[in-house]
Amino acid sequence: MFETEVKSALNTETGLKKPEDVLYPVMEHFFTIQGEGAHTGRPAYFIRTAGCDVKCWWCDVKDSWDGDKHPKISVRDLAVSAEASRAPFVVITGGEPLLHDLGPLTTVLKQRNLSIHIETSGSSPLSGHLDWITLSPKRFKKPLEEVFPYVDELKVVVLTKKDLKWAEENAAKCPEGTRLLLQPEWDTPESMPMIVEYVKNNPQWGISLQTHKFLGVR
Repeated sequence: MFETEVKSALNTETGLKKPEDVLYPVMEHFFTIQGEGAHTGRPAYFIRTAGCDVKCWWCDVKDSWDGDKHPKISVRDLAVSAEASRAPFVVITGGEPLLHDLGPLTTVLKQRNLSIHIETSGSSPLSGHLDWITLSPKRFKKPLEEVFPYVDELKVVVLTKKDLKWAEENAAKCPEGTRLLLQPEWDTPESMPMIVEYVKNNPQWGISLQTHKFLGVR
């Protein structure tokens, strides 16, 4: 778990003080089934923030990159929708969610007894109250060293053998007990035999698949 204090001046631009009144640029938020990673198959409420400075060429939500394209939604509205879904946990994703101070959002979600997961590249500082941190590191914008002690799940997208080496380098920095997962890039199925063989020879790793695409859900 990672926790930071919520600052008294939460939004200097608008002068808002109450956490529930803070606004975030949000591409979409919705109730769904977690499609990949350690919590695959579980119901979850997703909040996809807008804005990204990593910009993976294989990203399947490129529309999330430009934060100015999307509406700003209050923490209150996001929390009400998440609680009403009755999902056992909320996944904050992006874009790159850590471009935003997640203190206000996660504080209010916690007040509603929601568990909070995040999916991040780790290229910006951690913030907020986070129960589960999934790190998906990118070679072209590396994670901050300060993120690694808090990683619960390391999920590395694999296209080539270079990505396996990159996965090993990041795994060496993670705490003992971190879930280690390799995930084939959706449009590069030729990487699958390589991943299977690697995991058979390195059983500390597992395989993550984008099952939501097979199921036809977001």
